[in-house]
Amino acid sequence: MENPVSTLLDKERLDELFRLYHHRSFVHPDPLEFLYGYPKLQDREIVALIASSLAYGRVAQILKSTSSVLERMSKSPFSFLHHSTRKQLFSLFSDFKHRFTTGEELVSMLWGLKHVLMEYGSLHNCFVSTLDDEDDIILPALSRFMVLFRKNMPGVRNSLLPSPDKGSACKRLNLFLRWMVREDEVDPGGWGDVPTAKLIIPLDTHMHKIGLMLHLTGRKQADIRTAIEITQAFRSIVPDDPVRYDFVLTRLGIRGEIDPEAFFKA
Repeated sequence: MENPVSTLLDKERLDELFRLYHHRSFVHPDPLEFLYGYPKLQDREIVALIASSLAYGRVAQILKSTSSVLERMSKSPFSFLHHSTRKQLFSLFSDFKHRFTTGEELVSMLWGLKHVLMEYGSLHNCFVSTLDDEDDIILPALSRFMVLFRKNMPGVRNSLLPSPDKGSACKRLNLFLRWMVREDEVDPGGWGDVPTAKLIIPLDTHMHKIGLMLHLTGRKQADIRTAIEITQAFRSIVPDDPVRYDFVLTRLGIRGEIDPEAFFKA
């Protein structure tokens, strides 16, 4: 049963926010900005996975950690991984630390990524292989994608790539998909054959608060069920692009220039 849409969910007000904030000038500080420097899709999708996987904690630390990884990978992350051995990766990233993510975990993820590239040619090809037209949302494909990805990632905990099957909201993986599937001034896209209609809101603290305020969900847990409920509400007004307003709504919490409750009740 779909979540009833609150009267506070006003498409005109959302479109007003979209016109105001949906511009690259409002991206910083956000790990999304790293993607803009990689015009080649084979590089950009790797950067997107790294940046989104590290997108937890304080934004300043996220930017610092992501920058640290990318600076060691040369101008082409795709070429870098293609030519790297596991020993070289350990040597290069042994001192890496991002909150409770260790260099060993990062290397394991990069090694798993290398194997995906070797087997499928790109992250895109791997993900597309998991798509099923019968799925209403992207979650089943995301779960299958993680199974394929993690089979060459020995000993990795959930600090980088959480399992969708364990109830996590998978904010970072859904953020990765938003960046790669949507294509406009903010989201650089590249995966145009993945349906935007099936995407799920990347549920973080800001979006959860907004979802509760707008009565899009009554759930207190920021888990995948809550993310799906909020997404269903947005899908009722934008069926083909339910995560369209994710970027602008999270700007409200980050920038603090507009009181969300006052804005939607006006």
